[in-house]
Amino acid sequence: MKKSLLLLLLLFCIKLSAQVVGTVTSKENKPLAVVNIFVENTRKGTTTNNDGYYQLDIKNTGNYTIVFQYLGFKTLKKTVTINSFPFTLDAVLEEEDISLDEVLLDAKEDPAIQIIRNTIAKRKENLEKYNTYTADFYSRGLLQLKDAPEKIFGQEIGDLEGSLDSTRSGIIYLSETISKLEKLSPKPLKETITASKVSGNSNGFSFNNATDVDFNFYENTISLETEIVSPIADFAFNYYNFKLVGTFYDDSGHLVNKIEVLPKRKNDKTFDGFIYIVEDQWSLFGLELNITGQQAQIAPVDLFTINQSFSYFEDENVWGKISQIFDFTFGFMGFNGSGRFTAVYSDYDFNPNLDKNNFSREILSFKDNANKKDSLYWQEKRPVPLTDAEVKDYIKKDSIQLVRESQPYLDSVDQAENKFKLGDILGGYTYKNSFKKKRFSISSPISAIQFNTVQGWNGTVIANYTKRYKDSEKYFNIKSDVNYGFADDRLRGTGTINYRFNNKNRAFVSLSGGSKVEQFNPSLTSLPLLNTSYSLWFEKNYLKLYDRSFVQANYSQELVNGLHFYSNLSYNNRKSIFNTTDQAWYPKADREYTSNNPVNPTAYGISSFANHHIYKLNLNTRINFGQNYLSYPNGKYNIPNSKIPTLFLGYEKGFGSSISNYNFDLFKAQLYQNVNLSNKGDLTYFLKAGVFNNADNIAFIDYHHFNGNQTNIVMDGNYINSFKILPYYDLSTNNNYAEIHTEHNFKGYILNKIPLINKLNYNLVLGYNAALTKENKPYNEFSIGLSNLGWGKVRFLRVDYVRAYSGSGLVNDTFLFGFSF
Repeated sequence: MKKSLLLLLLLFCIKLSAQVVGTVTSKENKPLAVVNIFVENTRKGTTTNNDGYYQLDIKNTGNYTIVFQYLGFKTLKKTVTINSFPFTLDAVLEEEDISLDEVLLDAKEDPAIQIIRNTIAKRKENLEKYNTYTADFYSRGLLQLKDAPEKIFGQEIGDLEGSLDSTRSGIIYLSETISKLEKLSPKPLKETITASKVSGNSNGFSFNNATDVDFNFYENTISLETEIVSPIADFAFNYYNFKLVGTFYDDSGHLVNKIEVLPKRKNDKTFDGFIYIVEDQWSLFGLELNITGQQAQIAPVDLFTINQSFSYFEDENVWGKISQIFDFTFGFMGFNGSGRFTAVYSDYDFNPNLDKNNFSREILSFKDNANKKDSLYWQEKRPVPLTDAEVKDYIKKDSIQLVRESQPYLDSVDQAENKFKLGDILGGYTYKNSFKKKRFSISSPISAIQFNTVQGWNGTVIANYTKRYKDSEKYFNIKSDVNYGFADDRLRGTGTINYRFNNKNRAFVSLSGGSKVEQFNPSLTSLPLLNTSYSLWFEKNYLKLYDRSFVQANYSQELVNGLHFYSNLSYNNRKSIFNTTDQAWYPKADREYTSNNPVNPTAYGISSFANHHIYKLNLNTRINFGQNYLSYPNGKYNIPNSKIPTLFLGYEKGFGSSISNYNFDLFKAQLYQNVNLSNKGDLTYFLKAGVFNNADNIAFIDYHHFNGNQTNIVMDGNYINSFKILPYYDLSTNNNYAEIHTEHNFKGYILNKIPLINKLNYNLVLGYNAALTKENKPYNEFSIGLSNLGWGKVRFLRVDYVRAYSGSGLVNDTFLFGFSF
């Protein structure tokens, strides 16, 4: 009863706070969402919500002309005399009378073709009109689920913190932002958020921002994780057919052409729908476009829809975007739902007096107390009224938050979840104290059992304790693991203490130590898991290990924007270990395990290095040139500039060794970049080089080891930092070296133009890798592959054919199978 009264009171207050209110419907009495409503000859207005309801802020009585504008419908103007507030003004809109002249019907070429040509010719000019402006911006994000499953992979989902009702449906995310936009080309768009609201989180900061929904169709491509070709791109005729549906005049006398957009090929990264183009000015009047998740290669999504409306600013001769709706539906692993992100632009100034010195790499910031605005503020400033469902969600979750953050509630939930369950034997056990933000977990030894020829079957148990502080920027963590090998009958263990100081420069310190088996090349992170099956099934023990007892200290932080520093200092006692078992499930006489010596596979019982201790110092930097960032009150979020490569510089020193020849210096440099080639896909390269000094007789452990692959499988989706079929330690060197890794993913650019093949929606991927050392002839790999393989929405598989050469001769060729994320 209390909640019902509160809801009615809030709805009543909303209506009172708006001076002019009403609903907008079609002639069929269907509510119309996102209708633009404004006072004539002004630049401030409002927009209807999903229920067709609006509220327009007019403070003074008098005579006004209220304009109702909606794409596909006739613009309606109503002149009213307002004597008192609140004032109710409903509107019924009629569909636009779209006509197609008979002369146009007899044309040999569809008139849309020439209209699109003219629009493309003026594309850059229209794009430049957005080089400088200021505007007010409002965004609302809404995600909702329908009939959500109760479990996934055997784990209870619950009600998602009160989001789901008894039908397993409900709003899981609702958030709003109000901000000020400033654009001064070539600087990136600058956004200052003045108000932020997240349903169910009074301290939350919305992630709805203008940059994420800045879909500018005057650009050649629109970014939706991948690049989608605009219907008015320079190369649009390679992707689209166009058909003139008809013409009409807007309320100001502009002739508008409605053109149907038709993709030439089903799986091209293209839109379908309608665009509206103003005659003679060749500017966008509006658009209603769709693209499937299959076309965009975003598997969980069924359909994306983008609707945009523009308004003419006569003084500046600009058609400015005033509203945008970005909808999508999704379904994956039993979860089905939809999302809507509403954006409203108002109070444009296309001739602002902006100072370039006020623009920095900070592209988003929050005003003080942006998340503390009260309901009266939102009722006055919100340009799109809340729907009844959204009002209820705010009331419900805000009240739930008070309960769910209380110690009695958190203790009761923890008490239930902390009970040991039978499934914890397989999945591990977790104990939480949510009120004090503490968590302790211990893994199941069953979940981490592996096999190698040094330890035989071995299992690891990991214990983890984390304490998060009130602001959630800082945390303290203690982690320990114990590993036991059954064949070598050896118990090893390590412990680590971590502390993060903040979430802005992410200063981080850790201290660790203990004893463990370590790979000669620790970068081969997926090899231990693969080695288990390859050893037991095929007697191929690719994993090569040594024993490391150590104490190590790490420190890292971002020194200034874009400059990241990483360092560690360690003491290491390193010993040789050897095979202790020849167990295999299917042993054969014509094959046997190799030795644990990575240099010589037949050197059983012979080590590649002498036992020793050594101190190691590593100093590394990562430099993201031109890095932009978002400044949230609870952290800094970096956005690397893809137009400039990322540079890595490093120095590694081995010193104080018990074997003096094992001391060395290594200087390293790396260069990485992912280059977006618009409709032609992505080109990625990773270059590495290193110079050793005083390293003629160092331990094999400290050689530079190239990331090879002998399993014909890629588990981690990492193709750009490794070789595809290079034996793991064949080219390891203690001399100067260089690596080249490059890959071009065409993302449908070629294959989608080949009949029949284009129905498969595969991506062609070309790759090249090279390793250069002083001791060996250059090693080269050439590959051609297909990604986005799979069935239905499961599209993360990839296959490559690889040929490797050394000097002028073929070394090997084979197929490589793996995952591509």
